[in-house]
Parts: sequence; C-alpha cells; structure tokens
Amino acid sequence: MSASAVLRVRGRVAGDRSSLGHLVILALVLLLALSIFLSIVIGPTGVGLPDLMAYLGGKSQTLDSQNLIILEAVRLPRTAMGLLIGAALGVSGAMMQGLFRNPLADPGIVGVSSGAALAAVLAIVLGPTLLSPIAAVFGDLFLPLMAFLGGLGNTFLLYAIATRDGRTSTTALILSGIAIAALTGAATGMLIFMADDRALRDITFWSLGSLSGANVTKILSILPFVSFVLLIIPFVARGLDALILGDAAAFHMGVPVQRLKRLTIVAVAAACGATVAAAGAIGFVGIVVPHLLRLAIGPSHRFLLPASALGGAALLLLADTAARTIAAPAELPIGIITALLGAPVFLMLLLGRNGRQAMEGL
Repeated sequence: MSASAVLRVRGRVAGDRSSLGHLVILALVLLLALSIFLSIVIGPTGVGLPDLMAYLGGKSQTLDSQNLIILEAVRLPRTAMGLLIGAALGVSGAMMQGLFRNPLADPGIVGVSSGAALAAVLAIVLGPTLLSPIAAVFGDLFLPLMAFLGGLGNTFLLYAIATRDGRTSTTALILSGIAIAALTGAATGMLIFMADDRALRDITFWSLGSLSGANVTKILSILPFVSFVLLIIPFVARGLDALILGDAAAFHMGVPVQRLKRLTIVAVAAACGATVAAAGAIGFVGIVVPHLLRLAIGPSHRFLLPASALGGAALLLLADTAARTIAAPAELPIGIITALLGAPVFLMLLLGRNGRQAMEGL
C-alpha cells in the first residue's frame, strides 16, 4: 500500500481534519494580517493608521518627514524581518518535530543555537582584538556572518557524527547534540569569562534576541534561507507524514528517508542559522507554535507546516509589538516576551498526556 493510501486510512480512523485544517490556516492568515498591521502602526512614536494609509495610497509626500523616515527605515523593515524570522522558526520547529517523531523537538536540536552562540560570542569578544582584520573587512556583517557560519558548521559536524554507512540515526543525532552543546557551552563560558563590560552587555542583548537592528541588508541576507525552508514544504510534507510510522515503514512506502533527513536538516540549519545571526537567539517559537497547531489540526504536515509558518510569524510580530510598547521608550529584548508567553504553555503541554508520551520518546 502506498504512503498516501496508508495516511488516508489513518486519517479516516482518527477523523478527517482537512476542513479544520483549511479553517485554521484561513484564521492564521487573518491573524497574521492583523499582526502586520499592529506591528506597523503601534510604537512609542507618532506613526499611526492615517500615516500608513497615506503611505500605501501613494501620498507619502503628505507625511511628516520624521514619520516617513520612521515608517520606511524602522517599522516596515522591522515588520518584514519579524515576519520572515517567525515563519522560519515556526516551520523549522514543525519539521524537526516531524523528523524526530516527537512533538517536543526543537530546531536547536540540530546544533544551530549552540554553534551560532559560540561563534557570535567569539566575534563579540575577539572582534576588536585577534579577529580585528577580519572584522574590518566585513564591518557590520561580521557578527551575523560568524553566527550563521557557526550554526551551520555545528550542524554539519553533528550530521557527520550521527551518519554511519550512509544512514543518519536520529538517536545518535540527539545524543551527539548534547555532547557538542556541552563543549560549545564550555567554550562560550570561557570566552564570556574573558570578556570586558562592553562585550558582556553585547552578549547579553544578543542572547535575548531583538529585531531592533532590522534593515534591508539583513532582510536580503536571510531571505534566501527562509525562502528555501518554505519552498520545500510541498516536497517534505508527505515524507514527514510517512515517518510517523517509522523509518523502515516510510522506506517501504517509497520515501527516500535519508534524502529527506538530509534535506530537512540542512534547510532547518540554514534558516535558523540565518535568523539567529540576524536577530539573536529567540526561543520557544519553534516548539510551542507547531505543538499547539498539531493539537488543533492533527499531524498531517500538509496543513501543519504552512500553519506553523503563519503562526510563528504572527506570534513573533505580536511579541515584538509588545516588546516595543511595554516599557516604552525603552525596548525589551523579544526573547523575554517569547519566553514569558511560551514557557508556561510549554510546561502545560509537557505536563499533559501528550507531553508525557513525548518525553518517553526522547
């Protein structure tokens, strides 16, 4: 029996949620539209709905010059980057949970976060001294470039360790990830111990995440990687559905399991590495959003992956709007907001029946 036939049978047994899936995606599209609108018009400065309507209507010449600069140089780039990063984190979390067959899996499980953190701290601490020639060449791109290369390099190292005879073991990937994370954490701690006060402030702010540095250059730098992880959704959804039954069953259904794992891991690593490089470490979006949506619309990745992208983008934009307004004119790191929102939800999910089952699968 083919994979699609098996999944159709499973869907009829468990209850077909296709209609619910379409409805949830439509609701998420509306929520995302509202989130984009709020992200643009809400803030500590005076740019509001009339300014936005005038700008969209081609009447930007009627706007106050300061409001026009804020709209074009701050609000719109920040909203665009938040949309891309949230979508990447949401869909990456859903892919990792499907790949590892565990609803508590996270994009950081493939080593992106720990590798990016080590490389970023290395750039912050040693950039003015030992790495100053390289930092001078790349300028403002030095930190995000280092973080991206660190996350991607760590992922490829884990993948090489976990692959034997052309097959990648998910268990070996998780266990080697724990070991590599411990090593990178120790190295990061050593660099922090060496850091001065300025570097410590930069490290703290970066580790909590922020969209405050959004600009066209950063948006264009992450766009190819985020686009890649979104464009492969139709090509990995069926395979991730088949993996629910296990690697062997998916292989006998005609799914190229090893190619699926390689494509998914590389896409997630590239997208998350780029987002961490651009905005720092932002937690819980990639684990909570797909988990909640899976409870609502079921495990079918045909709906779960696009819904996670929409939900992740909406959540991050709403969190960023809150971060800019709660303590205005000061700005909270967005990682604090996502942690405050995501951690209680994650604990509730963890203490539930599905959470206990997921813990048993780790």
